[in-house]
Amino acid sequence: MENSFSIISTAILIFFILDPFGNVPLLLSILKSVDKDKHKKIIIREMIIGLFILVVFLFFGEQFLSVFHLETEAITIAGGIIFFVISLKMIFPDPHGHSLFAVKSDDEPLIVPIAMPMIAGPAALATLLVLAKTNTEHMGSLVVSLLIAWVATSLVMLFSPNLYKVLKNKGLTALERLMGMLLLMMAVQMFIDGVRGLISPLV
Repeated sequence: MENSFSIISTAILIFFILDPFGNVPLLLSILKSVDKDKHKKIIIREMIIGLFILVVFLFFGEQFLSVFHLETEAITIAGGIIFFVISLKMIFPDPHGHSLFAVKSDDEPLIVPIAMPMIAGPAALATLLVLAKTNTEHMGSLVVSLLIAWVATSLVMLFSPNLYKVLKNKGLTALERLMGMLLLMMAVQMFIDGVRGLISPLV
């Protein structure tokens, strides 16, 4: 990440990591056995719980990383690699459609698996840890970026049944791959910024 901070671009990055379009089929599968009248209430509740978890990691991520004495450039490069892997999985998903969370249950989901790890998953938490470490002077703006991404994700999740009817599996897959391509470019830029930060003092 460069010193200049953009709320919108950071919000877009977080939105890509949350990957709401990719989660739509999974969400519908989880809620399939739950009364349809409860769907919106469940989604709103789980999104709020997920946001709470994300905010906690955003504010305490730097303290977590400081325990391991990690440099900013190391975090930036590691973040770029993480995003690179995530983007490849978005572009080239599992052909068999295997998912860890595609479970059938008559119980109403609570926290797991929607709030965590679907929303506040390892990728999202790692992203916030990286952003908190590399943008310590922009914490207020980071919160705004997170809220923008969260609101956009919430809207997609709330309207997921309608979205699924319109786009179907192929449309959702196309959107997810497009997001993966954009995230891939962001990952490469992040890696370049980290390497530049390491080399500049030596030049």
